[in-house]
Amino acid sequence: MRILVTVATRHGATAGLGEELGTRLYEGLHEHGIEAYVDVIEPGHVESVDRYDAVVLGSAVYMGRWLEPARRFAKKHADALAARPTWLFSSGPIGEPPRPADEPADASNLVRAINARGHRVFPGRIDRGALGLGERAVVRSLHVPDGDFRDFDAVQAWALDIAAAIAVEPVA
Repeated sequence: MRILVTVATRHGATAGLGEELGTRLYEGLHEHGIEAYVDVIEPGHVESVDRYDAVVLGSAVYMGRWLEPARRFAKKHADALAARPTWLFSSGPIGEPPRPADEPADASNLVRAINARGHRVFPGRIDRGALGLGERAVVRSLHVPDGDFRDFDAVQAWALDIAAAIAVEPVA
């Protein structure tokens, strides 16, 4: 079984979530006795999803929207994604409590368009030193401190949920 985890990231925090998800998904599938290969690849480097039995697509969220590479990937592969188990995740809320709390509109539309099995929103990371001027202005307006708000325990738990779903209903 081959699983694709593909993640659009701007400053690397979301890629870190994708790597963790891929590692734990691999381990979870093996715990269920499923021999699996999990590829973690940027959306722009994926030509086709035909060789994959399931897909997890994630994106950082900026200004309430998924990044263009993830949106483009979902549009290009919409039919193929709808034909196999697909899960989505968004990364971006920051602070305590995480803000913004709303689910990105892109994700809601994509869940319906590709018949995704689920969508999760995970907190992100802020490092003002790595941000551009416009990004720093947005962060300042939200009044959030620098920090790593990512919840790796939640990512790991979700990966195990996906592995269990695949184990219960194996894909061809």
